[in-house]
Amino acid sequence: MAEQLTEKDELELWKDYKKTKNPSIRESLIKQYAPLVKYVAGKVAVGMPQNVEFDDLVGYGVFGLFDAIEKFDPEKHVKFKTYAVTRIRGAIFDELRSIDWVPRSVRQKGREIEEAVRKLESSLGRSATDSEIAKELGMNNKDFEKAMMKVSGTSILSLNDVWYTGDDNDKVSIADSIESPQNLNPDTIVEKEEIKRVIVQAIQELPDKEKKVLVLYYYEDLTLKEIGKVLEVTESRVSQLHTKAIMRLKAKLTNVRKGIM
Repeated sequence: MAEQLTEKDELELWKDYKKTKNPSIRESLIKQYAPLVKYVAGKVAVGMPQNVEFDDLVGYGVFGLFDAIEKFDPEKHVKFKTYAVTRIRGAIFDELRSIDWVPRSVRQKGREIEEAVRKLESSLGRSATDSEIAKELGMNNKDFEKAMMKVSGTSILSLNDVWYTGDDNDKVSIADSIESPQNLNPDTIVEKEEIKRVIVQAIQELPDKEKKVLVLYYYEDLTLKEIGKVLEVTESRVSQLHTKAIMRLKAKLTNVRKGIM
């Protein structure tokens, strides 16, 4: 990795680049932050099927880094690494969506489960249990568990779906709104306040373990294996909890959009 810059030197480098668009400075910035691409690609790769190559994810992520370098504003007092990770992740997910890597049958089953969750939680006014979801789908608990195993790992894209695009083309995803547990408060959110308020509220209403999985994965940057150790469950169980959390969030947000909640 390129030699680490001090915070002051980094800020000066960014200011110089924004003023001059000097290609040599751009090259220095790319070298400095290139390891971020592999870091993000490594996180995304967890749980992906074998046909998704790590090197391909890195290739997709590079375009996100380029985009981040061009659009980053050092005057906004946001660390570039924080900004770049979002852009890199977004570029990878955009490309994965475009190649439609999820088998059609799995995608359809995921939609059926999401719709069942949406209907149940709208009528119940609370999080639906696995047994209630299985019954809504006409399945027994064992078949529902098998179905969840199939769709687990595909729902990671859902957390990065865009839920709002402002006039300045600034996008807000569910992942953008996940904060540390003590900061999960709508009052702390200023930019895109209303949509983020809804997202944060939906996260707060998740069952405790599912909320913890989201926070540990997207905020604390733990892998599914590491989260399993924290929660004392298997990695596959963490993947299922993650999938259920995403489905509940999508269900809640869909209901909000339809004016049901």
